[in-house]
Amino acid sequence: MYRKILTAVNEHVNSEVAARYAKHLARITGARLLICSVREPGQPERSFDLAREAAKRIQHRARELDIEAETIFTGGRPLPAISAVVRSEGVDLAVVATRRKDVRRQFNARSLRSRSVLLRLPCAVALVHVVHLGRTHPSEILVPLKEHIKDIPSRAFFTAMTAKAFGAKVHLFHVMRPLRTFFQGEVHLRPLEEEGKLAPDLSRFINHLDGYHVEHERHLAPGVAGKSITIEAASRRRDLIIMGASERGIIDFLLRGNPMEYVLRETPCNLIILKTRD
Repeated sequence: MYRKILTAVNEHVNSEVAARYAKHLARITGARLLICSVREPGQPERSFDLAREAAKRIQHRARELDIEAETIFTGGRPLPAISAVVRSEGVDLAVVATRRKDVRRQFNARSLRSRSVLLRLPCAVALVHVVHLGRTHPSEILVPLKEHIKDIPSRAFFTAMTAKAFGAKVHLFHVMRPLRTFFQGEVHLRPLEEEGKLAPDLSRFINHLDGYHVEHERHLAPGVAGKSITIEAASRRRDLIIMGASERGIIDFLLRGNPMEYVLRETPCNLIILKTRD
């Protein structure tokens, strides 16, 4: 499903962490890896030299894994420049890191820059939010799922290939709202009852994942989505969270906020937000 994967690299180390995910996805899918560095207007020569060195370093390591890798150096504002490369090269997936200050957990939930990348690039996008620079080989991946899932085949494919690339186990996690009755207040379903009430989209996602023979387990819990996801990741020591994002979901995020905002702020591990091509 991926023929070409692009990773955007700058002078900051979190972009190299994101490139590592891209590199291993290219390896497991047989995709060609494009390593793109953009020199922004007014950027100091030294900063661009660091980005160029990082790109060449990633290319060398990719070729050691028999990955077809190419560096692309261009100039201009990052988003239009990367978008032009995506269009001209026919890129299927772009892997982009959040800004450097996000590593220091100073994420501004109302900043439009990262969201604009997700909304405007004409391909699937994996936005990587780096929390731990040293935990880049995940063995436990948490995948929160909503009741209604957009583009199930593409999301399941990305999840499965990421797990296969690192030999990781997938933990599917669905937060259920407690049922309410007039006399009893909140009613929490027992595990067997919860399993019997799996939404059709959740079942279809699981069936797709089963088709890739990826080890996984399912867990359902009542509660508030954003907080429940971060507690699940922290208490069970997950290494990576993969969340899906539709364009509608991102617009809701910009206008009103949603669970993604909470997870971005509070995630205890690295986080990938995936926007599929559709």
